[in-house]
Amino acid sequence: MHTGFDDFLTLEVNNLHVDVLTGIYSEETHLPQPLRISIRARLRIADHYEPATPLNRSKNYMDLKHAASTALPEGVHFTLIEAVADHIIDTIFLQDDKVSHVEVKIVKLALSERGEEIGITLGRGRK
Repeated sequence: MHTGFDDFLTLEVNNLHVDVLTGIYSEETHLPQPLRISIRARLRIADHYEPATPLNRSKNYMDLKHAASTALPEGVHFTLIEAVADHIIDTIFLQDDKVSHVEVKIVKLALSERGEEIGITLGRGRK
């Protein structure tokens, strides 16, 4: 009997604060603007995870953090934060062929006046 629920594994890194040259603000000031980036990566799942299951059956969380920070090219101005998200997604797909889908949420912190979250979420499946 099919219940409609499939097994899945999603790795998450949430609320990374990263300064990125993006948007009109950076164009005018040549200064990076603060972004809050969260990533969800869906992976092909193992049949079962035992205490001794090796790391290569999953993925290192630090790879996700790297994709949203040190893997972003220094000095490159991204007109749209959508382009920042796509760069992160491309990096994660290149890192590991077990990743089937990546979702990146970016909040532009400079636009928040009262704690609201203004930004985008971009999700892509492996093609």
